[in-house]
Formats: sequence, structure tokens, C-alpha cells
Amino acid sequence: MCLLRLHGSEPTDNPAAFCHVLGLRPSFGRVPKPGFLSEPSVSGPMARTVRDLAMLLSTMAGPDPRAPLGVEQDPAVFAEPLEHRVDGLRIGWLGDFGGYLPTEPGVLAVCASALGTFEEIGCVVEPVERELPVEQAWETFMLWRHWMTGQTLHDLHADESNRALLKPEAVFEVEGYLRMGVREIAAALTGRDDWHAHVAALFDDYDFLIAPTAQVFPFDAALRWPREVGGRTMDTYHRWMETVAPWTLSGHPVLNLPAGFGAADLPMGVQLIGPNHGELDLLRLAHAYERASDWVHRVLPPPLR
Repeated sequence: MCLLRLHGSEPTDNPAAFCHVLGLRPSFGRVPKPGFLSEPSVSGPMARTVRDLAMLLSTMAGPDPRAPLGVEQDPAVFAEPLEHRVDGLRIGWLGDFGGYLPTEPGVLAVCASALGTFEEIGCVVEPVERELPVEQAWETFMLWRHWMTGQTLHDLHADESNRALLKPEAVFEVEGYLRMGVREIAAALTGRDDWHAHVAALFDDYDFLIAPTAQVFPFDAALRWPREVGGRTMDTYHRWMETVAPWTLSGHPVLNLPAGFGAADLPMGVQLIGPNHGELDLLRLAHAYERASDWVHRVLPPPLR
């Protein structure tokens, strides 16, 4: 098991999917942190099994007097047995948002194969037909990214001797932050509220949502980031993982589940997204999926083979 602070979007699910393990991005407030501003970053666990993931969450979560927006629920509930009926649950498949997100060939096929496992355990999986303002959500995400990352790196950037040592991606965020004014901050706040409302409305029709965890299979560590995905040029250093940004922005809990392997035997995962503060039900469904797919034992990491 390991604890991971999930800044923005990229550590949320990509590492878990690329390493064939589980990763949970909790709702805001589930794992306490000080402050009244609900910035997108949260802390969450990673593990090889759902049980381990739940046990680690039980030690991380809980109320704290220093966290005014924290969740008051007793975290011991996550240490209880996860067996629960899941038949009849409705799951909305988002895929690539109707072609909006570019994906590497094979990614969607691996993710779609996981849908059959949910159907095997009695869930009803349907494509989400509702149009969502995902491009607007990305623009809002970018504002938050500039705001949160830029202010963190601002002092380093202000010192010319340090600025030369910053990666171009870090400079990009600071420069975006420096361009922000009151209007941009207001747009970030209202845009996030609007997107949260769109996502929350989906749970009127579905118990859970599911989407690809990544848009590309794991790539060479020497590559800074994919410049092109599915024939489309990436205009920022994080556009290649836009699939996780909507849930970072909305604050809903997300659990990466192993989905399988592509033609080159590289792993891929799916994001199981639950309603706000619905981590327990998310873990219960993930546990049922895990028992049916048995990825943990079917494909072991090299040291355990």
C-alpha cells in the first residue's frame, strides 16, 4: 500500500493504471486538510487490492478540527467487510465523450472489455447519451491548474537564478497564473460549480459512471509527454490525460481499476466514478469487480511471479 498526494490530475489515476494497481482519489474533505478553499488536489491511497485500499483509507480519513470542510463520517466504516449486493446497479459508460477525447488505438477496446465484467456481476451498463460541456470543463481546469500550481511555484519563478532551473511545464503554469485577474478567478469558481452540477445530475440516472483512466498506454520514461494522441497534436503538456481532468474538477470520488492489457502487453485501467462522498459504495462495487476479474492474481508483478 502507499499514500499519494494527488495534485491536480496527473497522479490521480495514470500511475495506477500504468502499473496495473488500484488508486483512489477521494471526494474533497474525505481526507482532511486545512482551509476553506476546495482546491482540486487531495490525498488518497494506492494498493494492489480493494481491501488494502479500503484499510488504508480508513486510517487516512476522518474529521479533524483543523479541516473546516472535512467529512464527519467515522472512517472505521471502510475497515468493515466489503461484500455487498451489486446486481441491478446502473453504470453510465462515458468512453471518449463521443469522440471528443483522442485515444491511442486499443485503449477504448481494453476499457470496453471491463464493461462485460460489470455485466457479469449483475450491473446494467449503458452509454451516457447526454451531451456534456467537457471542453468548457477543460478550460476551467486549466484556470485552476494555473492558479494552484502557479502560486506554489511563483517565488521560485520570481528569482531569475531559479527560473532557469524550472521545467518549461512549470514556467507555463506560472506564466498562466501571472496573467490571471479577478475575472479569471471568478470564472474558475463559477466554471467549477457549473461542471459539478452537470456531473451531479448524471447520478440522477446512474449509480456510477465509468471512463478510461488514460488516453495512451504506458510510454517510455525518457519521453517527457506524448505530443500526439490518436493523430491529434497535444496543445499542452497535460492534454494527453484530459480524461481524468473532469473528475479532478468535479471533486467526485474516482477509483482506478485494472481493465486489461493492450496488444503490446501494456496495462490499462478504467475510472469508476461515484457520487459525492460515495467512497464506501465505490469500494464495494470495486470489490465485486475485483473478485470477478481477479486481475490481482491473474497477472502478478515480476517479483511475485
